[in-house]
Amino acid sequence: MQATTTVNPLRVGLRQQLTPQPCTIVLFGATGDLTQRKLLPALYNLALDGLLPHGFSIVGVARKPKSDDEFRAEMLKAVNQFSRNRPVQQQVWDTLVQGVFYVQSEFHDEAGFARLKTKLGEIDQATGRRGNYLFYLATPPDVYPIIGINLGKVGLVARESLRDPEQEMNWSRIVVEKPFGRDLKSARDLNRSLHTVFSERQIYRIDHYLGKETVQNLLVFRFGNVIFEPIWNHQYIDNVQITVAENIGIEGRASYYDNAGAIRDMIQNHMMQLLCLMCMEPPVAFDADAVRDEKVKVLRAIHPMTREQVRINTVRAQYGPGAVAGQPAPGYCSEAGVHPDSITETYVAIKLFVDNWRWAGVPFYLRTGKRLPKRTTEIALQFKQAPHLLFRRSMDGLDPNSLVVHIQPDEGTTIKVASKIPGPLMRVRPVNMDFRYGTSFGIEPADAYERLLLDAMLGDSTLFTRRDEVEKAWEFVSSIMDGWHEQAPADIPKYEAGSWGPEQADRLLARDGRIWRRI
Repeated sequence: MQATTTVNPLRVGLRQQLTPQPCTIVLFGATGDLTQRKLLPALYNLALDGLLPHGFSIVGVARKPKSDDEFRAEMLKAVNQFSRNRPVQQQVWDTLVQGVFYVQSEFHDEAGFARLKTKLGEIDQATGRRGNYLFYLATPPDVYPIIGINLGKVGLVARESLRDPEQEMNWSRIVVEKPFGRDLKSARDLNRSLHTVFSERQIYRIDHYLGKETVQNLLVFRFGNVIFEPIWNHQYIDNVQITVAENIGIEGRASYYDNAGAIRDMIQNHMMQLLCLMCMEPPVAFDADAVRDEKVKVLRAIHPMTREQVRINTVRAQYGPGAVAGQPAPGYCSEAGVHPDSITETYVAIKLFVDNWRWAGVPFYLRTGKRLPKRTTEIALQFKQAPHLLFRRSMDGLDPNSLVVHIQPDEGTTIKVASKIPGPLMRVRPVNMDFRYGTSFGIEPADAYERLLLDAMLGDSTLFTRRDEVEKAWEFVSSIMDGWHEQAPADIPKYEAGSWGPEQADRLLARDGRIWRRI
């Protein structure tokens, strides 16, 4: 049976305002894993939804020699393998592939960038455009500055004016993948390097977590429902737990991960972003600067840790051998490409405070790790215990109310409340009130990269991180890394693969009379 074209019904009425100006996206690192698994399928899905402009073009840039036809064949294979809409619909593909091209170049080779400029000029002439380029850096971080400088040298970067970027008729923007620096100093150096070529409004630092529907819905949940705002503060909330758990190991990424560790890979970007959205005040408008202003205020209220605070309020550990989902799992130091004496952390737990009026005294517990029992990302608010004067006998040991935002894999929200069990006795137990995207809307949420790529083409930077945001997050995280460096343990604590982490993480909460949420 032949597949028919389906369009996201929520977008039908928004096509005109969601369709960007005609443009070309240039994918540096076009043969890499990120491009194949995420970017190419996302662009195809945008085309399938009718959200790409007429004459849209894709130019892949990578080191390997390749013809246009070879790149197109690889793109088709990637879309058929990784797209959420399979198989590829021929009519959509035939239209999209007409604008797909490839340029071979080393990233430090200025002559290769001159060839790229020639190719882009040919595309512009054929389509009647004059510019509009989105440069996407799906490359190793060490070449970010080199690519930016070479783009400037060959004259491919048009400085945007102070006008509304959506009205620009000739724009150039650059999307930078994480990690954005290794610490505060390197992040500042990278910012300075990019700013020699691009203005801040042209730089889109991407964090794919911000493209997830549930993360975006957190703002609507908080500020679009009056019932939650009065209790979203220290008077009613006892503690907040943010968990990003992975059941996989490093999956062949030893060269990156052994130099990054869990704190750079997850805490500095994804988890700090979730914390900001959870804690921020209502913005004066839902636009890029207003939203990001409020996020930066949260980061400014999280003070860098002293060495003693690092020792008391942080835990790092590394997974040893064990079993995940019934399958044997090697220890981290036995993974291919990892040095046998590595002390890189694969698990981090942190206790911190947001020092402002709304959150005064509320502890925030963050934990992330690899080789844990299941894959999940969630934000859990535990409310203070209600006084049980009326139901003391029937409520002993009853858990307090909680609100959990499930970010992945089952996107939705759960609220736990107390309810009477039917019958003649006054017996009370917790029950869940659940909302799930899949069952409520009957559609599969779009991949985060689809939303973020579209926003970058539209010139909407709301879901991208700003320079001061990145540097403030690094200021806090670097204080932890500096404290760890001074401790310099000869042997990092271990936890068994398939467990929920080391005993030290349990003790971090036990000192406060609390426990990690059971997931």
